[in-house]
Amino acid sequence: MPRSMAAPVWELGMEPVVYQVTGRHQELVDTVTLQMTPVDGPAMSFLPGQFTMMGLPGIGEIPVSISGSPNDGGPLTQTIRAVGKVSAAIAGLGVGDRLLMRGPFGEPWPVEEAVGRHLLIIAGGLGLAPVRPIVYWALANRGRLAGVELLYGARGPDYIPYGAQLLGWLASDRMTGSLIVDRHSDEWAGPVGPVTELIGRHATVDPAKTVAMVCGPEIMMRFVIQALEARGFADSDIWVSMERNMKCALGWCGHCQLGPVFVCRDGPVFRVDHVRNLMTQSEL
Repeated sequence: MPRSMAAPVWELGMEPVVYQVTGRHQELVDTVTLQMTPVDGPAMSFLPGQFTMMGLPGIGEIPVSISGSPNDGGPLTQTIRAVGKVSAAIAGLGVGDRLLMRGPFGEPWPVEEAVGRHLLIIAGGLGLAPVRPIVYWALANRGRLAGVELLYGARGPDYIPYGAQLLGWLASDRMTGSLIVDRHSDEWAGPVGPVTELIGRHATVDPAKTVAMVCGPEIMMRFVIQALEARGFADSDIWVSMERNMKCALGWCGHCQLGPVFVCRDGPVFRVDHVRNLMTQSEL
């Protein structure tokens, strides 16, 4: 069964807190990363994989994964893609603007499961944002891990967020990894194809000594799971983050129901053997 909530409902930051934008970076044409600090009091602490509810009075509220470091207690960092009225309004905020924040919510990535083992992180598209805190945690705890590897796939070179940081990570001697894009372009000299092709190229990873954490579009995650299983991974060593249509963050409204579970309350991070059958049901 899915893991239970980490804390009772009344301890989960239900009261909105006013935050102010202190930094803004345009990641992609439709995607920005905001750094925010509370107007009064300390910034919220969080675990890798958790999310907040970001809101603007009179416009609405949306769930957004936290994409910053869980280690340093600095500004809250979140990456927002403008795909609707609320997300477009939040993505349009500038330095000095204010918004309301609730959280953090959700079950985190079980990073401690990787201690003494190899950590394999696989992301597609903007799924890099929810796994970014894992990388921060892994680099801060590198001595406790056998190895860290990041495999990332994007539609094209113009669709890669955190580009300079990502290349810096992969060029360091603290982790390994590779990037791949779906479509060839004159600007890209790397591999072309789905991210599952990178799994086949990394045959040195021992599935019995590795924990895999995966985030991206659901169809991508299903194929990644199949590729990992073909390599010998057990479902109990594969974790995924499900990004369903969350509204209330506590499982009360039912918008994010996935069979018997609620993604906001029981997830968004799940062990694959808990949700494998649910992910194959098209009507769910």
